[in-house]
Amino acid sequence: MQKTGSRRKCSSCKIIVHTSCMRQLERINFKCKPNFRDASFRNYRDNLVVRHHWVHRRRQEGKCKQCARGFQQKLFQQKDIIAISCSWCKVAYHSKVSCFTMGLIEEPCNLGVFASCIIPPTWIIRLPKQRVPTSFKSSQRRKRRSSTKRRVSSKKEESKPTRPFVIKSIPSPHVKPLLVFINPKSGGNQGAKLLVKFQWLLNPRQVFDLMLDGPREALEVYRKVPNLRILVGGGDGTVGWILSELDKLKFKPFPPVAIIPLGTGNDLARTLNWGGGYTDEPISKILSYVEDGPVSQLDRWDLFVEKNHVVDYTAMENERVVDELPLNVVNNYFSLGADAATVLDFHESRGLQ
Repeated sequence: MQKTGSRRKCSSCKIIVHTSCMRQLERINFKCKPNFRDASFRNYRDNLVVRHHWVHRRRQEGKCKQCARGFQQKLFQQKDIIAISCSWCKVAYHSKVSCFTMGLIEEPCNLGVFASCIIPPTWIIRLPKQRVPTSFKSSQRRKRRSSTKRRVSSKKEESKPTRPFVIKSIPSPHVKPLLVFINPKSGGNQGAKLLVKFQWLLNPRQVFDLMLDGPREALEVYRKVPNLRILVGGGDGTVGWILSELDKLKFKPFPPVAIIPLGTGNDLARTLNWGGGYTDEPISKILSYVEDGPVSQLDRWDLFVEKNHVVDYTAMENERVVDELPLNVVNNYFSLGADAATVLDFHESRGLQ
């Protein structure tokens, strides 16, 4: 295998491989941490158990679960495998028979200390490509229809937007599934780093980059998951964006929203006691706050504007007067006049940079 060249690192299982060596992983049938399951009659009810995803490690922190000893790397032997760890629950063993036994390979995984926040891969079902129904139950039903009806239904399905995944959740009072939305451009480079960390600790399919597709599609897919909670990494504008999408989708009940303050002002985060900025706080501590923190109500106002027909506007003023605002929901404050113009100029100049 080539020892030099560009490398790629998987944020889900932390495997590092040369770009030219990626085909070698396919030859040895090494698969990344599974984050969904395929829909089929065979595994619909049987394949509901999450298995460990064991990966050989050359570096490992912590202690072995079997012998409770640390993982010491020998000098001048950096290429030796010293540990075997699970990408889901993060439990690790020494890479020797006395610690890691063959019985652990098929052992069910409990998803670790943050199991209540993780959306298991058994909940996320990938539907067949040839036909994507609106629910998983409809994919299990097949009815015989005439050729004319099939043609009509196929045209309707083509016009409707299809979803490749559906959620089949198992309700539990102890499970609080979490959706993470992060703006990678917020907080300098902090947003991008947090995105990778959450993909490692949680299921990558519950962590979303807001600069790619926005929050709408993810919220639509997970809207029926019970006890759902949301974590937003960004500024006040990012939090307001998520809250507005929740309003448009008419979530009932409204999921609690936690904040990692990555913006400039972070006034809403200060009000809700999430702090005025992110200071490299451990992700494990944030997840504990999200899981066990108290839920408080937030007053929000709808704002409506209309043109004053009594005033005689000039031609230039008449072009600038509008009856609709870009966002008509007030989350923390609203202002008119010179201070609003100053904030707008700052916002537009920041966008140009």
